[in-house]
Amino acid sequence: MNIALMAHDNKKELMVQFCTAYAGILARHQLYATNTTGHMIADATGLDVHCFLTYAHGGSQQIGARISYNEFDMVLFFNDPANEARADDISYISRLCDQNRVPFASNIATAEMLVLGLSRGDLDWRLIVNPSSSRPLA
Repeated sequence: MNIALMAHDNKKELMVQFCTAYAGILARHQLYATNTTGHMIADATGLDVHCFLTYAHGGSQQIGARISYNEFDMVLFFNDPANEARADDISYISRLCDQNRVPFASNIATAEMLVLGLSRGDLDWRLIVNPSSSRPLA
């Protein structure tokens, strides 16, 4: 499945720790991230992460466009609720996921539930909704 990983600046290290803890599960899927987050994850875990542009250069819009085309099966976006300046990007991604029935987590607790469910096969319904989800994005 295609999984998008995003994190606000104060949550990037938490995302790295999360991906380290669940590397065994995540390694069986295609991972995509905004540039800084993706490189941090890849460097720390050895996971293969396709990196889009940085947030400042439109990385969240690139991910948003792929959500709109139903190319992601899960989005993990670790939100920093104390950073009101970035509230619009979490809202934008959340709305797109809701519109396209893409499982979405904005915090580590929900992300853990989704990743464990992914491991159990609870998200296999995405293969019916999006048969191309077993293939990497072009």
